[in-house]
Formats: sequence, C-alpha cells, structure tokens
Amino acid sequence: QVQLLESGPSLVKPSQTLSLTCTDSRTSVSANGYYWTWIRQPPGKGLQWIGAIGFGGAAAYSPSLKSRASISRDTSKDQVTLQLSSVTREDTAMYYCARRRGADFNVLYEYDYWGQGTQVTVSS
Repeated sequence: QVQLLESGPSLVKPSQTLSLTCTDSRTSVSANGYYWTWIRQPPGKGLQWIGAIGFGGAAAYSPSLKSRASISRDTSKDQVTLQLSSVTREDTAMYYCARRRGADFNVLYEYDYWGQGTQVTVSS
C-alpha cells in the first residue's frame, strides 16, 4: 500500500515550470504534527532537500532554490504540490515526496514515509 504518491510530467522543457503533486493516501495534509517534504536526486549526485510544508501551511525552502520553488497544499484533496519555475537541465532528477513528524521547523524527526519517486527530465 502506497502512503505517498508523486505524479506529474516526466519531461519538461527548459524555462518552463515543473509542477509535481504528492498525494497522501491516509494522512490529511493538515494533520497536526506532520510535515511533507520534497527531495530530489540528480543523476550521479546525492539527495537534495528542496523544501517542505507543515501541517499549519507554512513552508520553508532550500536557500539555493527558494527563488524558484513554491510548495502549496490542497487540504480538500490531501495533496501537496511543488512548483519549480525556470527549470534548466540541472533540474533533471528523481523527485521524491516524503513525510516526517515534527512539532515545528525547529523540532523535526526522521522521515517515516517516502513516495516511490518520479523521474523528471528537463530537455528541449
């Protein structure tokens, strides 16, 4: 049974906006004490934290991506969406949605659920 499921395009052209959706099958995205995180892994590189949104709706981003990344949620659909604008070939990666427990951004615990990931390639 899948807890988190990522969906979106597998191919995006340079300069366009990438939009990915994470659907939580059993936990409300407004459930107290949880945070939903977007993480990616470019080919041949390590995992990179993109950003996260908390149960209260506040979001935080990696300094290197904060100017281009936007994370939002739809509580009616239990979905968390990542939008990454002005993509380049450097944004090609496997993108993951992961959930973790936490009281706030100062108190966060290990990820308890990961999505299977979705491959995104930026190419013309």
